[in-house]
Amino acid sequence: MFRIVKKRELAENICLMNVEAPRVARSARPGQFVIVRVDDRGERIPLTVCDYNREEGWVTIVTQVVGRSTRKICALNEGDGFADFVGPLGKPSEFVYENIDELRSKRILFIAGGVGTAPVYPQVKWLKEQGAHADVIIGAKNKSLLILTDEMRQAAENLYIATDDGSEGFKGLVTDCMRELIDRQGKKYDVVVAIGPMIMMKFVAKTTLEYGIKTIVSLNSLMVDGTGMCGACRVSVGGKTYFTCVDGPEFDAHQVDFDEAMRRQGMYKTIESRIEKMEREKAEGHSCRIGLDK
Repeated sequence: MFRIVKKRELAENICLMNVEAPRVARSARPGQFVIVRVDDRGERIPLTVCDYNREEGWVTIVTQVVGRSTRKICALNEGDGFADFVGPLGKPSEFVYENIDELRSKRILFIAGGVGTAPVYPQVKWLKEQGAHADVIIGAKNKSLLILTDEMRQAAENLYIATDDGSEGFKGLVTDCMRELIDRQGKKYDVVVAIGPMIMMKFVAKTTLEYGIKTIVSLNSLMVDGTGMCGACRVSVGGKTYFTCVDGPEFDAHQVDFDEAMRRQGMYKTIESRIEKMEREKAEGHSCRIGLDK
């Protein structure tokens, strides 16, 4: 069992957990993910590594309740554990392989949308540890949905908040905030990294293309199996087919076919909603009789 040594509610239906997993902690690097199962009959859930401590042997994951399995994860408490906690999987961020001196000379902007703040944090933290610096924009619908802002302030060179309703920071979308930084404040960036909802990453990519800024996105939300065997995470990048879990999760944003990726992502949401409906009906004593009354 992989024991939960710390649990914290970050926002409504979003929880952070430090999980005792020494082998994963020793090997994890920014950009990678793990696969967890609550119990022997549980669904395999891919979750990006948010943080890790090699000495103490724990890995941090952040989970948002979006369906049955993530609800079971967030219902766990300190002292409980996971049946499986497999990783690290996927390729680390490309920053890990770059020459440190060159990396320190780059001007980097991270754009995090919602729970996408979790996988952005370890990359920004790692860069700071190497003596490199990065600006960060965190976007959310409103103030109550912002997460990890205190941690990000400690790691980022500059932190900017953007909320749709203006309840904190810049009022507007993350793309509007980015234009504000570039056009009005004179900021210049060599690389933009965007992680968050697929639609957000699509429009970040469209915007950075206008400025000619290299852009990286993480497609971790597409993953199901996590090993490349199920084929569910297929994505088209530059007209070629890749598997997000083994070839990514990070790709060149200007080459990703986001419309195809969003269609694929929508397939699993539909299936999940059908399963939840069947389980609710079963709990209420109903049963499907289609085809039984003929």
